Amino acid sequence: MKKGMIKILLMILGLLALIGIGVFWFVHTPRFGYAPTGNRLKRIQASPHYQNGAFVDLEPVTIMVEPEEDKPKQGFLMATLSSLYQFILGDNRALFPDHPLPSVRTDLKHLDPAANVVVWMGHSSFYLQVDGLHILVDPVFSGYCSPLPLKNFRAYAGTDIYHAEDMPDCIDVMVISHNHWDHLDYDTQMALKQKVRHIVTPLGIGEDFERWGFAPDIIHEADWYERVAPLPGLTIHVLPSQHFSGRFMDRNQTEWGGFAFITEHHKVYYSGDGGYGRHFREIGRRFGGFDLAILENGQYNKRWAKIHMMPEETAQAGEDVKARAIIAVHNSKFTLSRHAWDTPLKDLAKAVEGRPYRFLTPRIGEVLDLDDSTQVFSHWWEKTPE
Repeated sequence: MKKGMIKILLMILGLLALIGIGVFWFVHTPRFGYAPTGNRLKRIQASPHYQNGAFVDLEPVTIMVEPEEDKPKQGFLMATLSSLYQFILGDNRALFPDHPLPSVRTDLKHLDPAANVVVWMGHSSFYLQVDGLHILVDPVFSGYCSPLPLKNFRAYAGTDIYHAEDMPDCIDVMVISHNHWDHLDYDTQMALKQKVRHIVTPLGIGEDFERWGFAPDIIHEADWYERVAPLPGLTIHVLPSQHFSGRFMDRNQTEWGGFAFITEHHKVYYSGDGGYGRHFREIGRRFGGFDLAILENGQYNKRWAKIHMMPEETAQAGEDVKARAIIAVHNSKFTLSRHAWDTPLKDLAKAVEGRPYRFLTPRIGEVLDLDDSTQVFSHWWEKTPE
């Protein structure tokens, strides 16, 4: 081999080594989180939902399903690679709005303290003020839903209107449903650290918060159908969802879930991420219904049919949990699947027709009054921007 070729080969190997070192360093930074250890791991291992070294759903679930129409064409692996290629490099124009989405920048710090309200902040982030308590759920305020600043993961124009400094100075409870990037964001958490009095999560996620410098005594972790009472007048039930967890190679080492927020005068349910299953009927039976159900509706496709709900399933889940009203989240801020950005809300608006609950559609930042049963909202996604 000529010296010139050897030199080129060594340069390529050196470059690959540098890239490998960089990737290794990057995935070991704090934003990637930590595997549970010590007493936390022992508690996880005692859970009936932790089997053979990983958490499992109540019903057997295949995370990636091969649609029947794909089977004779190219096989599961090639179909998956093809979908990934189309998602990143294909014609994605319909996946993103071509105009800034309408939003309302409500001043959360100066809301009437006696008001019982929900303010959706896009995707699955929302603020709940109920019976004098301030609750923040799945906040992601850093402009991206991934540590990789790719276009597909960037917040839509008009949607990234809230940041940590806009939150009330005292957040009584922050709730995290699971550790996927679009629900647990390191930069957001570090910016919120001084405001948060209590944190509630399913099992295992407390490891991240403790290693990020949050006081251990404010972290409350619970298994499905367990409850915590972080403050007088508030009980939070951790509930099952049909999903999975993981931030890189650590699949299902921490739990995922939904929540019931119970105060003296109100009951609010949040599904978290997950596919449709029997757990919704059980939740409706146990709690006897909810004033409001905040349900996942977005980032679905046929391959993820077991771990995300289609609009028709979201509509049925609202009925199963006996909600008097529902709103849909997990949409309208980030693109994580190949449906058009507005399809979830369009299709859900049709699927809820004739259901025994109100379908509420606030814009990002618009106040939803839990005590006003006559409040209505526009189908804002249908409006042409002026």
